[in-house]
Amino acid sequence: MNYAVRVDVTLRTGIADPAGSTIERSLPTLGFDGVHRVRAGKLFLFEVDASSPDEALLTAQKLADRLLSNPVIEDARCSLAED
Repeated sequence: MNYAVRVDVTLRTGIADPAGSTIERSLPTLGFDGVHRVRAGKLFLFEVDASSPDEALLTAQKLADRLLSNPVIEDARCSLAED
C-alpha cells in the first residue's frame, strides 16, 4: 500500500535559530505585533510503499534520521500526511 508521509524538521530547543530570529525581528514592521518565539524549519512530503501505516512511519523516520535532518541539532517528526 502507498502512504503519504509528512516529515517536519526543526532545530532542537536551545539551538540558535538565526532564520527564525530574522523573521521575528521583521514581523512588527509588517504589522504583526505580538508574535514571539518564531522557529524556522523544513517540511518534506513524500509517499512510502509499505504494508502498514506503522511500517511507513518507521521508514520515514529512518530516512529523516539518515538524510533529511542532522540528529545532533535537529528534531524530525514524522506523521501520515492529511489530504
